[in-house]
Amino acid sequence: MSIPQISEATIRHNSNASSYSRGQEYYSRGAVIDLKKRGNTIQAAVEGSEIKPYRVSINFDAGGVTSVDCDCAYNYDGWCKHIVATLLTCSRSSAIIEERPTIEQLLNSLDHLQTQRLVQELLQKNPELIDDVDCFVSLRNSPTPATKSPSTNRRNKIDVAPIRSQVRRILQDGLEQLEYGTEDDPFTEELTAIIEKAQEFAQNGDGNNAIAILEAITSTYAEAWDDLAEYGGDSYSIVEPLDNAWTEAILCAEIPEAEIIDLRVMLESWQDEIDADFAMSLSALQQGWNYEPLQLVMNGETDAQIWEGTRPDFADDLALIRLDFLDRQNRYTEYLNLAFSEGMTLQYLTQLAALGRVDEAMSAAKTQMDTAESAFALAKILREDGYLSEALGISRSGLSLPGNCTYEFASWTSDLAEGLGDRAIALNACIVAFETRPSFRDYVKVENLALDTWSIVKQDLLEILRESESWYAGSAKVDIFLHEGLIDEAIKTVKTDSYYASESLHRVMEAAIPHRPDWVIEKAKKLAEEIMNSSKAKRYSDAVKCLKKVKAAYSQLGQQAEWSSYRAKLEYTHGRKYKLMDLFKELNKS
Repeated sequence: MSIPQISEATIRHNSNASSYSRGQEYYSRGAVIDLKKRGNTIQAAVEGSEIKPYRVSINFDAGGVTSVDCDCAYNYDGWCKHIVATLLTCSRSSAIIEERPTIEQLLNSLDHLQTQRLVQELLQKNPELIDDVDCFVSLRNSPTPATKSPSTNRRNKIDVAPIRSQVRRILQDGLEQLEYGTEDDPFTEELTAIIEKAQEFAQNGDGNNAIAILEAITSTYAEAWDDLAEYGGDSYSIVEPLDNAWTEAILCAEIPEAEIIDLRVMLESWQDEIDADFAMSLSALQQGWNYEPLQLVMNGETDAQIWEGTRPDFADDLALIRLDFLDRQNRYTEYLNLAFSEGMTLQYLTQLAALGRVDEAMSAAKTQMDTAESAFALAKILREDGYLSEALGISRSGLSLPGNCTYEFASWTSDLAEGLGDRAIALNACIVAFETRPSFRDYVKVENLALDTWSIVKQDLLEILRESESWYAGSAKVDIFLHEGLIDEAIKTVKTDSYYASESLHRVMEAAIPHRPDWVIEKAKKLAEEIMNSSKAKRYSDAVKCLKKVKAAYSQLGQQAEWSSYRAKLEYTHGRKYKLMDLFKELNKS
């Protein structure tokens, strides 16, 4: 696949002003080197401030960029300057991109002995990779579980004594912190990390060892409960992860009938001791996988229901744990039947798409897709599998659904539609993004997409902006009003009652000098005088920054004499503040 056209407007939209400007500088000086295309991936090295170049990787499809990565430390606001420089190079100097084979093509050209020699040489250079190789080979050589078997049922139990000791140490240290009056939670983070170890065993099919670890954690916690309760400890934050982990372990293990009874008694006892709710794990223990209503549901009986009467609060969580297990077992028919019966629309639709049953997924989506989250997840899977037009169709209809991902979904849809050349959908989706979360970037993107209709669309966006009361709309209002020359509206938007003059306020004052010099004089004087009168020497430079605007505003009014008089008054009042007077010299330069 050739590289899709990535417009510079798209690059600008996905990066902040600083990153874009610096990226242009990097491009201009030829900092992007070793630019290669391997399949649907662009790789580059970008020479920056460090001795070793930064590595950039960009994945794409026919709809445009799907993901970007750079090993620099930047992780703030959009694409970093190295990614910007790489994409600008792809856009402006695509002829220098060297096309190279993919890793699959390279490995396919080697025989068994050559592949083995390659791995050995790589391990000599990178010995830390031996653990990855060991894990890969171990998993590959492990026997595949039978289709219907819920567990590999490994009988060997790990030594849980170190785990008990670790839990006791966490609880003892936490109790000491409670005694000293800490208000922070001294237990949950470390205990949750141990619980996650049990979950790793369960997810690898070793439910027995997962149960052994959880038994050690829960019993040790229960033993210390009286002391925890005495110092105001509560089990709320630890019970939910424990209940989830117990449920997952139970469903991954083959537990003899006698042990089921013992385990139920233990869970019920712990539940009473530590004031917990293990209803989900107890239900999983009672039902297991052979529970007749569950079997009927997984076998596709349309009239079957797992729950009689009121559906418990934990039903969705239990269904998700069961679905994860069935997915790991490749039991896709049972997965789909269970997801459909339990109303897990997102899981049902995305699994159909992941299995390549795209027509079924598209048909089911018409009647079952009920949230933006389910539509977004389905669209992303369709795109990953190469069904770009189908992904765009789902996105177009899914954007009108309720959900909490509307902004991200709309931005993603706009980028995909633009990459596929559908400007109308790209424009509409970007307007939805702006309505959801007004920003200067999306405003400019809509402007680039609207073309001849911009004069009409602009008025709609400005009205949306004026009516928006969301906290993040503040900076967007300043940026957009200044961009459109609406100085009075920018003045109304920016905060002027703060002791600290924000960067936005400085920008508005700068822009207002030719239009509202009287307002600039009033606000800038007030800010400067507050700093000087409080004798905050560290902030004298901010005061002078404001005074420069006062000077420019007086000049705009043709009142240089008034400025000279005002400055003389300040020098008389603050003349003994030598650091401030030294900074006053800057006022002669402008």
